[in-house]
Amino acid sequence: MSSSSEMPVKVIRSARRKRTVAGRINSGVLEVRIPGWMSQREEAEAVADMLSRVAKRTTTQHASDEQLTQRAHELNAKYLDNRATVGSIRWVSNQNTRWGSTTLATGDIRISDRLQKVPDYVLDSVIIHELTHTFIPGHPKEFWNWADRAPKAERAKGYLEAFARFGHIQED
Repeated sequence: MSSSSEMPVKVIRSARRKRTVAGRINSGVLEVRIPGWMSQREEAEAVADMLSRVAKRTTTQHASDEQLTQRAHELNAKYLDNRATVGSIRWVSNQNTRWGSTTLATGDIRISDRLQKVPDYVLDSVIIHELTHTFIPGHPKEFWNWADRAPKAERAKGYLEAFARFGHIQED
């Protein structure tokens, strides 16, 4: 097993694998499956490629509060017909029992920093959920009609359930 600064890597050579390279995350370890005939150089290239793919997939593009604000405005326009009031939106580290919260009077939204590395569709779903609270308090049926406009809303709910239950990010 080798290690990168981002994630541990386990290379699995297979005599049955003829051409393709595959990677998956198993218990926090990137398993890269390669054909048995590959050279060390080709193995290193395959591992680097898989690490790059994982980084793109798991690192949110909304790392700063400014990027979070920009994303909230985009989602408000695209999915909520600009009905939401975006006061401010920022990452917080003191939210351990909720994914996000909204102050109705000001439209200020706080997002748990535990979500900084979830896939984009999960973060988008949480942002849209909180934005919807700025114009519909509580969770009546009308609220869900708007909040569930998020792309892959049901899948995001499942992801967050697993995240909450197991305490770590499940890779897609």
